[in-house]
Amino acid sequence: MAYNRVLQWSVMTRSWWLYDAENQCAFKSARKIVNYLQGKHKPIYHPLSDIGDHVVVINTKLVAMRDDRWRKFTYSHHTGYAGGFSRASAWRLHDMDPTKVMHKACYQRIKGNLLRPNIMRRLHLFPDDNVPDEIMANISDQIQQIQIVPKQLEDYSQLERDNFPQIFEWPEKEMMPKKKQPELLQTEDT
Repeated sequence: MAYNRVLQWSVMTRSWWLYDAENQCAFKSARKIVNYLQGKHKPIYHPLSDIGDHVVVINTKLVAMRDDRWRKFTYSHHTGYAGGFSRASAWRLHDMDPTKVMHKACYQRIKGNLLRPNIMRRLHLFPDDNVPDEIMANISDQIQQIQIVPKQLEDYSQLERDNFPQIFEWPEKEMMPKKKQPELLQTEDT
């Protein structure tokens, strides 16, 4: 009987989740994050109830977009007054505020009803991995990334780079000549 109480508590409480947005698509990530914000991962989910969890998103300045969406995708805003229309491309909005692209992606994924402002208050965005200690103390679990993050060349050791199999050897006539390093002037001690 006591086990059921623990299950009920874990379902009813608001958990804190961590999501790393490094090299992740903002739109695909928003689809997954919003499920946790709305509480769709819980068995007691109902569209009219506010039972979602908190989500902490780190590394939002390193989000990725496919093809040339940084250049072509635009965000529009209208104040409601005459001449109040403005439009900004994704890269410009990202330069102004590194968390804004992820914020707008999550905001657009939530259905436009009276619960949206309360749901968005539980989204905590950080441009890098520097999260305040009082927030890190609350985090209980991590949301799995959508896309696999490839290793950078710097992440491989020199031994791994040297042992990587080569498919063929380049002919000498196809290779670029190596640039000679400028020789330091030799001074003769007298």
